[in-house]
Amino acid sequence: MATRSVFHSIRGRFTNGAVVGSNSIRNAESSHFSKPYSADAAIGGSLVEDSEEKDDLKSRIFRLRLPKRSATTVLEKWVGEGNQITVNELREISRELRRTRRYKHALEVTEYLVQHEEPNISDADYASRIDLISKVFGIDAAERYFESLQLPSKTSETYTSLLHAYAASKQTERAEALFKRIIESESLTFSAITYNEMMTLYMSVGEVEKVREVIQVMKRKQVSPDIYTYNLWLSSCAATFSIDEVRKILEEMRSDGGFNEGWSLYIDLTSIYIESSRLTNAESSSPVESEKSISQREWVTYDFLMILHTGLGNKGMIDQIWKSLRNTNQKLSSRSYICVMSSYVMLGHLREAGEVVDQWKESKTTEFDASACSRILNAFRDAGLEEKASDFHLLLVEKQCSLENEVS
Repeated sequence: MATRSVFHSIRGRFTNGAVVGSNSIRNAESSHFSKPYSADAAIGGSLVEDSEEKDDLKSRIFRLRLPKRSATTVLEKWVGEGNQITVNELREISRELRRTRRYKHALEVTEYLVQHEEPNISDADYASRIDLISKVFGIDAAERYFESLQLPSKTSETYTSLLHAYAASKQTERAEALFKRIIESESLTFSAITYNEMMTLYMSVGEVEKVREVIQVMKRKQVSPDIYTYNLWLSSCAATFSIDEVRKILEEMRSDGGFNEGWSLYIDLTSIYIESSRLTNAESSSPVESEKSISQREWVTYDFLMILHTGLGNKGMIDQIWKSLRNTNQKLSSRSYICVMSSYVMLGHLREAGEVVDQWKESKTTEFDASACSRILNAFRDAGLEEKASDFHLLLVEKQCSLENEVS
């Protein structure tokens, strides 16, 4: 879900590295951290492609089309030719390889960094390595690597990286055991990112009631929540139809000292969603399309994921989520149409909002609900968003939608 990758934060905390000369690299001793998990062992092979294209280190590595070919060989050849490599250059190449899902080559680059520049290794480097090991060799290997780290290297970032790996693979018991170590630690300080990982896991495995427990731990530890924390918390409450608690959370967000314009957009849209989609308390609700594979709880979670990305201004993610939902074999609920329409209107994308209206009216499974559009319009006005309400009203008139129960 929506949930933020821990490594977005890690990337921003890389330290600046010194220039590494060819002689120092050749004479440096390998770090004991990397020996058990040589990336070459994952697939094997060390051939390097020749090319007349741009000849710098990054280009050479990216010309390795197949995972079986070795980035380590490219690095050693580059240094053997008398070239220099900076620590930051290695980090940047590794990040680019990860973005393109070339995890084996990215692991080789980080392995080279650890072997030849151990004194300059940052916590983020070790955290990145844990993530890559989990992707190339699996969770067990990542866990062994973490446990092999010396105590000074077992930091909040490496703990969070391993927790992220557990959460991604839905290893609930392992994650809970590690989380217990985290919250019992007296020497380390953890941010909301760590707690978000645990809440994301609980949401993904359907144990939404445990999200509240994580929130309580955060408050006890006086850890400030971020917008992702609130999104997960709100999603868990809405998924269990604890609407009164949703409203309390929104009030807490409004009084949060870290409140900014993005949060304002998020809070307003969440309020509009709650007021216009007719969510009810759990006692009076029943799953939508209970015979289908996607439960009502999951639909609500997808809705809040769209709301989160609206608050962050990520229209591209809203497009992707909506496209994915429409491509399923599931019956879309009126609530989902309400959510995506509201998101597009809030971001000022009226053409896309109009397309959603057309899709809803043309749907053979979900009857268009004019009263729902009226509720959205009134919710915009109640939130004090008169300009958005006016834009949406004009759009509905253009689409020849007959509004019901509209407040003038």
